[in-house]
Amino acid sequence: MKKKARIAIVASCFNDFITKALLNACCMELKRCGLKEDQITTVWVPGTFEIPVAALTLAKKKNVDAVICLGAVIRGETYHFEIIANEGARGIMEASLATGKPVIMGVLTADTVDQAQKRAQDKGGPNKGRDAARAAVAMVHLLKKI
Repeated sequence: MKKKARIAIVASCFNDFITKALLNACCMELKRCGLKEDQITTVWVPGTFEIPVAALTLAKKKNVDAVICLGAVIRGETYHFEIIANEGARGIMEASLATGKPVIMGVLTADTVDQAQKRAQDKGGPNKGRDAARAAVAMVHLLKKI
């Protein structure tokens, strides 16, 4: 990745035991792709519902090339899950379309904690944070070409 490229990460505090695993893998992958520590900015928001406004604000910055959104929404007993999952995803997509910059959806939506943990493994197992980092790097490269 170009030397001055910058990636911002918006991470949700809610279910942070999952988000931290996603964030760790995401940052490791960004560094593996050639980014330095000072090219990666992380901000924490209370929950998934707050991710879109932070992502939009960061994506509007001239020195940010992409934003990665990380978190975990786990189904409970009420309709709240659907609202947060759907509106969080919609807001993330709208931030990308409004700015013309990649705003990557790395928020897990799972029925159980176990499902979320299986998608946020350390030590080389499946991790959607790593996948989100790869998507961000790929999209930054693609948008520079077209």
